[in-house]
Amino acid sequence: MIELAQARAVIAAARAKGRELGLNPLTVVILDPGGHLVALEREDNSGFGRPDIALGKAAGALAMGVSSRKLGDMAAERPQFMGALSSAWNGKLIPAAGGVLIRSQAGVLLGAIGVSGDVSDQDEATAFAGIEAAGLAVG
Repeated sequence: MIELAQARAVIAAARAKGRELGLNPLTVVILDPGGHLVALEREDNSGFGRPDIALGKAAGALAMGVSSRKLGDMAAERPQFMGALSSAWNGKLIPAAGGVLIRSQAGVLLGAIGVSGDVSDQDEATAFAGIEAAGLAVG
């Protein structure tokens, strides 16, 4: 599973990418493979609900084994199914880009990142940047 030092490196690089791109303040969450919180950082002035959104993106990716972008595609194709999942998980599923699985270079699932604060495409871009800068692989 992802170690705290790795999680911190992913978060730092994701936040740095957000600053480089001039994005709105970000909130970044890292979960281990079991969905347990490893680390969370909320930038100054990041919105009140952002931790829950970032958590929902990461948790959904872990639970379904695909990125939260793919979950968004699934929601468009099968809205009743995704609505049922969201209900079953007490609303903790956010089917929008920004939740990405994190793997070791050998392909072992280490956890997931969830980013919220800007438009979903930009959230996802910072997640990718954080994972890659930490020497890990997008899953």
